[in-house]
Amino acid sequence: MAELVLTTYDWVPNPPRGYVRDLRVRWALEEAGLPYRVESTPFRDRKAEHLAHQPFAQVPWLTDGDISLFESGAILLHLGELSPALMPTEPRGRAEAIEWLFAALNSVEMASLPWSFFQFGMADKAASKPFDDFLKLRLDRMEPVLARREWLAGGFSVADILMADVLRLVDRFDGLSAHPACRAYVGRATARPAFRKAHADQLAHFAAAD
Repeated sequence: MAELVLTTYDWVPNPPRGYVRDLRVRWALEEAGLPYRVESTPFRDRKAEHLAHQPFAQVPWLTDGDISLFESGAILLHLGELSPALMPTEPRGRAEAIEWLFAALNSVEMASLPWSFFQFGMADKAASKPFDDFLKLRLDRMEPVLARREWLAGGFSVADILMADVLRLVDRFDGLSAHPACRAYVGRATARPAFRKAHADQLAHFAAAD
């Protein structure tokens, strides 16, 4: 296996620290015990080299030899191919992990991310009701799913990394208070040693640039 290199920003402001999406990749790499190193790209000066790896000038991206991947979901799927700790090996479990990974991105994060803009004060709170309602609808659908299973696809997988990270942002603003199964799921996921290390490493990475 080629060397895995995760690239993230050299620095970000305080509010998003602990939530930048390189955390999802760090978490997966730690769960799988895959060796990797972290490189930085400037937050304030996003040049052509950055755009060559991430055309939207965001992070993270992962290089694996001559492969360069952006988008956290695509990176997690790639890492799932490298380790059974991240993806079930039997067809049914694998299919379930993949569908829930996409559900985290396309069904739940689609609702949680615009909602979070209001919580961060990036939009007029008076206009938030449609976004509150949309998120509640998604959480109402997730609640019975998570009430009857520990993890989304049997054992812990990349689907749980993504779903837990999406719900973790909602929980930051107490958005899971009416959804105890969702909150308990986030608690189980973030209690894992791999998450704790990934989270601490991200905070230390950005703090080093202060």
